[in-house]
Order: sequence, then structure tokens, then C-alpha cells
Amino acid sequence: MKNFALLLAFSFGAFAQPYDTVIYNGRIIDGTGSPWYSGDVAIQNGRVAAVGKIASSMGRRAIDARGMIVAPGFIDMLGQSEVTILLNPHLPSKIFQGITTEITGEGGSVAPLNPSMVRADHSSYEHYKVTPDWTTFRQYFARLEKQGLGINLASYVGATQVRRMVLGDENRAPDAGELERMRELVRQAMRDGAVGLSTSLQYAPAPYATTEELIALASESAKLGGIYATHMRSEGDAILTAIDEVIRIAREAKIPAEIWHLKAAGKSNWGRMPEIVARIEKARQSGLDITADTYAYTAWFNTFSAFVPPWAHAGGDAQLIERLKDPAMRARIRKEMNTPSTEWDNEWQEIAGPEAILVSVVHNPKLLPLQGKTIADVAKLWNKDPIDTIFDLLIEDEAFTSVAVFGMSEPDVALALAQPWVSVCNDSQGTAPDGLLGGEHPHPRAYGTFPHILRKYVREEGKLRLEEAIRKFSALPAQRLRLADRGVLKQGMWADIVIFDPAVIRDRATFENPNQLSEGMQYVLVNGEAVIENGKATDALPGKVLRGPGSVVE
Repeated sequence: MKNFALLLAFSFGAFAQPYDTVIYNGRIIDGTGSPWYSGDVAIQNGRVAAVGKIASSMGRRAIDARGMIVAPGFIDMLGQSEVTILLNPHLPSKIFQGITTEITGEGGSVAPLNPSMVRADHSSYEHYKVTPDWTTFRQYFARLEKQGLGINLASYVGATQVRRMVLGDENRAPDAGELERMRELVRQAMRDGAVGLSTSLQYAPAPYATTEELIALASESAKLGGIYATHMRSEGDAILTAIDEVIRIAREAKIPAEIWHLKAAGKSNWGRMPEIVARIEKARQSGLDITADTYAYTAWFNTFSAFVPPWAHAGGDAQLIERLKDPAMRARIRKEMNTPSTEWDNEWQEIAGPEAILVSVVHNPKLLPLQGKTIADVAKLWNKDPIDTIFDLLIEDEAFTSVAVFGMSEPDVALALAQPWVSVCNDSQGTAPDGLLGGEHPHPRAYGTFPHILRKYVREEGKLRLEEAIRKFSALPAQRLRLADRGVLKQGMWADIVIFDPAVIRDRATFENPNQLSEGMQYVLVNGEAVIENGKATDALPGKVLRGPGSVVE
């Protein structure tokens, strides 16, 4: 009789607490754009088990969300964390924004990889003290899963990466056999789990690819359910032509397309966002599935070598440096930088001057004091003109340097963000305010993009409804990436969840002092497990590698 009573008590306890976690008293914003509603969320085995009226006692753990928003975790449509996640798998700069999933692989993806590419990119791997022990996505993903990761991560296969595997950094077209090898590399990457094909067409050797080459590669991705994502060939004077190229690729490759970090770059292009939006809208009305994303700051961030014309990069960074050391070549590069062009995005012509370029990340330890200074500051310090300063900085830093460039107008940024088909990208690697990563001087978007939008555009300026901002952070990107079991708070979905006070959430990172975590995230759950609890990071690594629809399990 005693044993029966114990069994009955145990069974009743198990029945009374069927859930791992119950989040109660919250204001639920489910990600669809619908108005918030009062309710509770139950989590079991990493998934949302129920949404509605649920007693807190039904969970082995209960989280009181009174006065706070409960929403799907945020999806970063373009991160750059494929290497830094190996250095710091917790990615504090991401989770304190509420990011639970990152999509990475901008043209130059982490795989496929060969020894010559590792040698060519040695400064980047050395900078982060990472030794590549993979050649394929399958091997890279296996390393991530063995190590553990703080957020979910997916990747595109980069067209630049595929091109370099076959052609190196040469400025030429592939022959028929080489193109077939490139197509096979795309097929293999898709089978390994890539979510699509990406391009970054402003950065050599990517500009050497013709539209026909890109259509051929995108077609292979499309056959395996992938999408095409692009940093377009131009974001400045030739942006409409660049959009037309995206439209052609989407149409001929029969593939959905995503335009990364939509902008009107350069002072001469300020005010052009209405015609940019109109061009994309026209394509959508014709039946093409084209969308975009933004990080909603007026400064972009790129490698310093982007200031140099594409032909100067032929053969890779080592060849670029040799050209910069040659007086005749140096004079030719200078002349082209000082000449407006529609053949390439001449960033030197697009900005207001050297004071608009902020040195952010360097590799050479001797140059660390320059981080956070403008090129105008460095030119004065070195007693050189700004262009010579750019050239010599590239030489001294082996073309590694990254810079923030102030070149967009606030009305254009706000208009892009307002479009219903525009989601949000962080466009920065995951980082941390301490350790090796804390020694860098990144764009503040690395720490602040999503809270920046919630603070500035939702709370302070009222340009977005909170529910619409959350849709742009969750359901919209999940839909774009075909993540059918994420992005919305409903039964059966993976429990990627954020809990925050909308009156408190804010970005703290600035251009002057970027290494500051955002504030206001009380809880961030990844696959049902807290990576932030009571406003503090945990040691949990519950993230998953998210593989694309073409993935084949071996």
C-alpha cells in the first residue's frame, strides 16, 4: 500500500509539472505582426509545447514576465561569426541583442577551403588564433557541433569561395570545365547544409565574375532549395543597374533573392531610396521573390582595400600590396580613386572626406593605436596626404584593416527599414568586450543593431510599431530562409525566445566606444535553454547548426 501511495504521488507530480519551463504573465508578440496579447508560454524538450493560459506551477521552472514582452528570438540575416564563434562560442555581442540565430557566409564563406586559400588568408586566421582543420561545410559544422555554440548558425556557400577554389584570385573567366567544377562545389556545399548561394560583388575577386557565371552557380543552389543572397555589385552610383542584375539572376536561375544591407551609398546618392524601393517593388509585382535587409545605421563597415579599384586586387592581397609599393601603379590607383566611375563603387568619391573614414580593426600590433581614429587623424599624425595614408596603411597591415565609413542619409535608412519586405541584419561578427575580441574597435552595430532599432525607431521616433519590428526580426527572416519551425511563437516551434522590457531595451555601443553590450534583455532562450538569465549571461551552449533544405545526412 505504501509503494502504491509513493507511485501515485510521483505520477501526480509528473502530471502536475508536464513542462520544463513556463513563462507567465507576459505580453506575447508572436512574430506575425499581430498585436500583442496576454498569455503564457510552455516549453518542453526545447520546443514551444503550449501557448495560452498556463499555470506557473505546471512547469519545473517558472519565469515571471510581468510587464515584459515575450517574443521569438531574433534572426540576424547577415552575421560574420563563422571564425569568431570558434574563438568565443557564447557570442555575447549577439545574445545581449536578442539574436538567437545567425545566417553567415557573405561571398567568402568559411568553406569550401583549400591550403592555398588558407595561406593567402593567413593574417585573418592568425589574428583570431584559429587553425582551419576543415575543407568542407560538413567538416566545419561537425567542429561547431563538437565545440558547442551559443546561438543557432546557418551559412551560405559563397560564390567568391567557389571561384577561389578553382581560379584562385585571378581576373579571368572560367572555361567550361572550370565552371562545371564550380557548379559541383555549390552542389556539394548545398548537400552539406548550406542554405543558398551568396555573392559579395564589390570585393575582389568577386567583381571578376560575369552575371552568366553567377546565374550558373545560383541555378545549382536553386535545384536544392536554396536562395540567392547578395552584397550587390554597386550600392552607389550604379545601384539601379546592380538591382537589375539581381532581378536577372533571380529570374533566370529561378531562385528567390535577398539583397543584403540595402542602402543608397555616397552623398551624391542621398535621397535615392524611393527609386531603389520602386525598382524592387516593380520586380516583386512581376512575380519575382526579392526581399532585402538593413542594419539601420548611416555608416557602413568594410575592408579598407575596397577603396582601391578591383583590377588592383588581381592575384590577391600580396599582389595588391606589391602594386601599392610600385610608384607607377600607385599613381594609376590614385588617379582612378580621384575619378568618378560607374564601373565600380568608388568609395573615395562617395564620402565627404577622410574625416568620414574611421579605422576600426587592424592586425599589425604596431597599428593598434590607430583604432578609433579617422583617416584625417592618421594623415595628420603621419604627415601624409589621405590617399597616401590609405595606401601605406594597407601595406603596413597586409590589406587586413577594416573601417567604418559615414556615407548614408538618415531619411534613406529609415525608408529602407520601413518596407514590409525588409528584415534586419547585424552584418558584424559576434564579438565580446573582453579578451582578444575586446581589443578591436568594431562598428557599433556589432553590439547594438536590434536594440538600436527598438530604441530609436520604435520607442523614440515611433516610425515602427513594436509588433512590426519584431516581425522584421523573426517571422520575416524565418520565412525568407524557409525555417519552418522558427520565427513564430506557436506550439511545435523551437523555443528561441526573448523576454525584455520595451521601455528599457537599448543599445549602448557608440562609434567612439563600441565595445559595450546592449541592455534590457532579461532572458534569451535558445532551443529552450537560457543563454541570458535575469539579465546575465549563462555558460550554456544550446545552439544548433541549421542546415539547408538540400542537406543530405551521411
